[in-house]
Amino acid sequence: MKQQYAVIVLFALIIASTLTSLDSFRSTKRMVNEDMDRALAIAMQEQQSDVISVDTIRVFNSHLQMEALRGRAVLTVDTKNGFSPRPQVSTATIFSLSDQRPSMVLWSMVLLWGLFCLYQHRKRISLGMYGGLALQEGRFVDAKGCVVKLTPMQQQLMEMFFQSPAHSLTKAEICAALWPGKPDASETLYTLIKRLKPVVERHSSLRIASDRSKAYRLITDEMGEN
Repeated sequence: MKQQYAVIVLFALIIASTLTSLDSFRSTKRMVNEDMDRALAIAMQEQQSDVISVDTIRVFNSHLQMEALRGRAVLTVDTKNGFSPRPQVSTATIFSLSDQRPSMVLWSMVLLWGLFCLYQHRKRISLGMYGGLALQEGRFVDAKGCVVKLTPMQQQLMEMFFQSPAHSLTKAEICAALWPGKPDASETLYTLIKRLKPVVERHSSLRIASDRSKAYRLITDEMGEN
């Protein structure tokens, strides 16, 4: 599976788990509000007064059908509606009462899929890695998975180095591939190599070695020491 598709699946799972969690929370919140409104209506009818007292709270709690709400739901005074009593419960209580099992299953899938994506990403890098660089889906990435920014000409030359079994290219091969219509591209090639060297050395343990300017080879530091 391509990396972009794996990421799309990961985000789809995250969105699905989030929406599932929110849907359960909203459904529970609606049931909690209905239960509290019903219990308050009964309590106020039995008390036959709009004044909130200790007895009002006790009766209100006794008429709550959701046992988990008893002792957690409170009565507050709504000053915007004539100081009328209003039932209230914390968001944490509603969340604890909601069924989050489907959401937890999806979040577990998110975690597992995320680990799988990370494993595949590192595997793809390690398989094509040479001296800390890898050619991955048409782009060069370093050991950390960061894309190495190259000009189109630098990119083409690096691809030639990686496609060569010995990572070695003659001057004639490079010039024929990059500047086929140019009689003498020696100076252009020299400039290209000069600008490419620091980029390669900054992002990897590779360097471009010259063989009397007749050939160029992409080697690692260990090979250079030998």
